[in-house]
Amino acid sequence: MIRQLLVAVSLFAMSATGVAMAQDATDSSRLPLEGIAAVVNDKPISFSDVRQRARLLLLSAGGQQPSAEQIQQITGQALEQLIDESLQLEKASEFDMEIDAREIDGAVEDMARQGGTTGDQLKAQLLAAGVNPASLEEQMRAEIAWNRVMSGLYGSRIRVSDNQVDDQMERMRSASKTTQYRVSEIFLYAPDEETRAQAVTAASAVLEQLKQGADFRVAAQRISSAPTAATGGDMGWIALDDLAPQLAEAVSSSEKPGLLEPIEVESGVYILNVANKREPSQAVTKVNLKRLFVSDGSEADLLAAMDKIKSCDDVQSVANSKTNLRAADLDEINVDELGPEGSDLVKSTEIGQATAIFAASGGLAVMYVCDRQDGAEALPSRDDLKGSLKNRELGMISERELRNLRREATIIYR
Repeated sequence: MIRQLLVAVSLFAMSATGVAMAQDATDSSRLPLEGIAAVVNDKPISFSDVRQRARLLLLSAGGQQPSAEQIQQITGQALEQLIDESLQLEKASEFDMEIDAREIDGAVEDMARQGGTTGDQLKAQLLAAGVNPASLEEQMRAEIAWNRVMSGLYGSRIRVSDNQVDDQMERMRSASKTTQYRVSEIFLYAPDEETRAQAVTAASAVLEQLKQGADFRVAAQRISSAPTAATGGDMGWIALDDLAPQLAEAVSSSEKPGLLEPIEVESGVYILNVANKREPSQAVTKVNLKRLFVSDGSEADLLAAMDKIKSCDDVQSVANSKTNLRAADLDEINVDELGPEGSDLVKSTEIGQATAIFAASGGLAVMYVCDRQDGAEALPSRDDLKGSLKNRELGMISERELRNLRREATIIYR
């Protein structure tokens, strides 16, 4: 692992100017001239690959332009991520799996939408920042391929019984009688002392970007090794007993909502965001919503669609009538989870009616309030809980399989 540190130092020396980075993005023929950072089962990963990914990791969450020091701090994590992706794609190749370019474009569009832009705009922003969009596309390719492999191998085998749901529901009901915290996590896996040192410096760089406005959810999806990465790091409402001692101590010591300093544990480093705190037995208002979104920001199309909708039952069919309209069900949502503005919009809207139009992810949207339940228990629905338990188990299996691949692989750090 000392060699990884040497790689990081070398990368910093080689990324002295923004001009050199911009040339990386437009002239891929130079990659072999810059040397090899690692070889994974005879497949090389270049220094330029790692430098591109380091910058991408910091930019993709929507933060400010990273400094040279921040890029240096994240290079170790970038290299490990590229190694994982190489192994994931190699495993997918065993099943003759090909990922259609349209799927990758769709994943890029989804990511861009979270940042309030389009896929083309995101790629242009990356190019302007000296990042080849191919780095993002390869990341998406590996992610799609690996999820498909894991779902194909294990998805149908995972069974969540009613008893498991009952047990988890009871644990959550008991936890609701204690003080709870709404927490999100980013976890950088680092199983030994040397890699933890790298993870600590990487966490500092990520934290700085988050403080400058980067989106925590996107950062978790792109960087975190925890199963919650799929949900943007969201751990939900949890009691201190649900957390490891070091994490529980940090959360309980937080004086107000916000980001916590990196927390080092035996297996890696955590970045936590404490969003809220609630006292025991605090009743909530739950709502069933239908969200109607116009992706190109056309208020005229949105208003025309709303004129055709007479009840919640009409939202999906009207959304299907135009390509720029999308509908989504948001069932049994605690209104507090919508944030202050979203909560106020929903609370001021009668059942069966639409909220005022609001900006959302680069477009415009409204929410139809289909049902409201005041004084409800702060618990998820059984269907949501069953899906969450299944996703958690699949995430743990995926993590275990990837670590097995690393143990069996020949990985040479240069």
